Amino acid sequence: MRYSERELLSLARQPAEKAAEILMRAPKKGSVLKKRLVKLVVNFLFYFRTDEAEPIGALLLEHCKITKEEEHVFSISFIEEPDRKYSFECDTEEQCQEWIEALRRASYEFMRRSLIFYRNEIQKMTGKDPLEQYGISEEARFQLGTRKL
Repeated sequence: MRYSERELLSLARQPAEKAAEILMRAPKKGSVLKKRLVKLVVNFLFYFRTDEAEPIGALLLEHCKITKEEEHVFSISFIEEPDRKYSFECDTEEQCQEWIEALRRASYEFMRRSLIFYRNEIQKMTGKDPLEQYGISEEARFQLGTRKL
């Protein structure tokens, strides 16, 4: 998926679901922990130098793995490059758990699975497909696939 710099800057300026200054280490060899402002907006994790208004990078939180590492630390790696990890160190264990949960809920895949789950639960309770009124009850995109990540 391609995004223009203008589109990403516009998205980065939107209200964040979660934001904090935490320590971050990029996957580059020899990289050290640096304090960054980290903002979660929809399914993008933007990171900024603490004294700048424009992001220095963004992670699209799709096909990624959020892992609890040591105390106060979590990492993000991507399925295509599992050895490249972005590490984040929080001030507290509670803050770390909050970030992990927020990041896991941010992906399109999580939202899709939630839609399917709740659609099925409502259908069991009412006997009706809640999406039928929108003309999308037979859409394949809402069906669970067999693809394993």
